[in-house]
Amino acid sequence: MRRIRLQVAITLLAVAVLFGVVAYLALNVTTQTAPDYGGTYVEGVAGNPEYINPLLCQPNPLDQDLAALIFSGLARANGRGEIVPDLAESWDISADGIVYTFYLRQDVVWHDGAPFTADDVVYTISTIQQPEFPGEADIANLWRTVVIERVDTYTVRFYLREPYAPFLDYTTLGILPAHLLSGVPAEMLRESKFNVEPIGTGPYRLESIAARRVLLVANPEYYRGRPYVDRLEFILYQDDAAVFEGRRRGEIAGISRVLPAYLENVREDRDLNLYSAPLSGYNAVYLNLDKGVFQDPAVRRAMMYALDRQRLVDEVLKGQGIVLHSPILPHSWAYNGAVRRYDYSPRLAVSTLEEHDWFDDDGDGVRERGGVRLEFTLVTNDDPVRMQLIEAISEQLAKVGIRAVPQAVPWETLRYDMLNLRRFDAVLLGFQFLPPDPDPYPYWHSSQANEFGVNLANYNDPRVDMLLEEARLTSDKGLRYELYQEFQQLFSEQVPSLLLYQPVYAYAVSDTVHDVQIGPMTDSSDRFQSVADWYIATQRLVDGASSEEGTPTATP
Repeated sequence: MRRIRLQVAITLLAVAVLFGVVAYLALNVTTQTAPDYGGTYVEGVAGNPEYINPLLCQPNPLDQDLAALIFSGLARANGRGEIVPDLAESWDISADGIVYTFYLRQDVVWHDGAPFTADDVVYTISTIQQPEFPGEADIANLWRTVVIERVDTYTVRFYLREPYAPFLDYTTLGILPAHLLSGVPAEMLRESKFNVEPIGTGPYRLESIAARRVLLVANPEYYRGRPYVDRLEFILYQDDAAVFEGRRRGEIAGISRVLPAYLENVREDRDLNLYSAPLSGYNAVYLNLDKGVFQDPAVRRAMMYALDRQRLVDEVLKGQGIVLHSPILPHSWAYNGAVRRYDYSPRLAVSTLEEHDWFDDDGDGVRERGGVRLEFTLVTNDDPVRMQLIEAISEQLAKVGIRAVPQAVPWETLRYDMLNLRRFDAVLLGFQFLPPDPDPYPYWHSSQANEFGVNLANYNDPRVDMLLEEARLTSDKGLRYELYQEFQQLFSEQVPSLLLYQPVYAYAVSDTVHDVQIGPMTDSSDRFQSVADWYIATQRLVDGASSEEGTPTATP
């Protein structure tokens, strides 16, 4: 009997100790949730793929999206517009800024298992240089001035005719596989089956393509780390309205672009997270500075004070814009945050005009000086949003005695009859998809004030010209920064045109997809910049352990 009692006591003591250990572990050992591999993200997009090829995709946003996921360039742009290595590990630039030597990664393979080498880079650039190249002229024109040399299996060298600081931007172009395409002449590139059966080096590879569906799967050999999300599925719709209806029917878990008309509906969708990021571009009222009414800088400054630009963004664009103070965008490494700002102030607009003798002596609502009336035509194309903008701008300027007569015309008329020949007073227009490099030369250097240039304001300032020329000729980032700081300061004082806003891109993703990060975007494909870090599946890890340690329990 005593022995039985002893055994019971020992058993009870063991149970007590066990409970104590369990309690200790519960109190002192915790777990954490970590990303795991798996899951499918389904997104609705407008359009159909045509050329899933980085050399031919530029006209079609869907092609650009797919090419960005499937292909890689020698370099890529980060969120500040800086060019950083991608397929290249590093590069050297000669002291005179003419020779660029790229050292390639040696751990990259194509989706079919073939190694990536310098031969692929030489093939890609040589194809662009051919007279029969069917892609964008802007791409070809630059590369045709460059000599490329294969130094060895993992080194290539480019020789420029003259220093050109924005050159690195062009090295972000996706590279093609020589082992698959070297037998395809440049003029036949559009007809190649490769455009719908692409093989790249990017984070995802094409699994299948059909009339209404494109499926990509994660590249397990991706050199920057295998993406967590196993599959990206794109459901194809006729237009943006159809994409939104597809979401209503539960067909998709994400919307590639949310237009202002659908913002409120998306915000009410509890299963979607709405992301937004500034697009690389800006909209402005370009003033034809050859017109007498705009030749007084005081008038241009007064017009800036008279514009309630934030109200234009809020009411016309439904908040999808960022008021600008410089032609170099705020996210850029070259941005000058100290430039003069023109916050909305009708009082300052009026005082600026009257200090420079602009008065409405005849009481007709329009100020004049020396026979010159503050009156002009403000034209844009017949886009509904732009038409609303010029109407609102006209109303705001009228309050300080400036008459802007709004006029909307078809795009072809605007481009060929007015813009190219500079036959306009003022035009509301936007430049979209600006490259990461902040080079303002094409838009504000006096040499570009012609039929083939885009200095629409006919801006001509010798000091500005010198600054922009010097900045193009140096690869010294610090020197370029200083030159662009002065340029922006001069621009803000002279106001050659009326900067309005930077457009915003809105993107909706299911709340089951985690760690979605989007920053400043050059085009729609940049929403996938961090796609390798997105995850749907998760796993439980003991605190302090990595996903490679132990055997974690996966949860969907």
